[in-house]
Amino acid sequence: MDGIVSAKPGRKPRADSIRNRERVLQAAKVVFAAGGPEASLEAVARQAGVGVGTLYRHFPTRQALFEAVYRNEVEQLVGLAGQLGSDLPPLDALRRWMHANVEFVATKKGMSVALAVAVHAGLDLTAYSIHRLGGVLEALLRRAVDAGVIRDDISTEDILRTVVGLCYTHDKPGWQSNVQRLVDVFVDGMRRH
Repeated sequence: MDGIVSAKPGRKPRADSIRNRERVLQAAKVVFAAGGPEASLEAVARQAGVGVGTLYRHFPTRQALFEAVYRNEVEQLVGLAGQLGSDLPPLDALRRWMHANVEFVATKKGMSVALAVAVHAGLDLTAYSIHRLGGVLEALLRRAVDAGVIRDDISTEDILRTVVGLCYTHDKPGWQSNVQRLVDVFVDGMRRH
């Protein structure tokens, strides 16, 4: 499903194999965000501190690696939402999660061409991410609305479209810090006064 290739079906991956896979995913995120879809897989392997053969054992194609990075980022955002929802006040949790979304979009921008190919190839990554991210965002938003700190006429779609729109209208170096500032302005505009 997400690019793991195992030697024997039903066999649990070794701990070092799992660590290598995670290192490759983290390295790919960094390399793709910086170098875009043309970034070399050799650069990913170097960044992860593994050989190219190890990379290909886990991700036999560039597309498999792109998809795995994308899905991994989505799942990290899902997990972060739960953590923030229990650790922070509602408004702070929502703001921090939106900031994390900017980093996610930065990775997506670096893989945009490859992701477009994945969508054409029948991989339903868009529906997957909307379903997973929309659900956790709805919980964060509902908590903030119920606490009386966010207006009740804001939808998860409003938030996702705004964050993604802000990210895709900026492309100069350092764009992320500018978008983070604009996300703060947007959050302040959603507040119930």
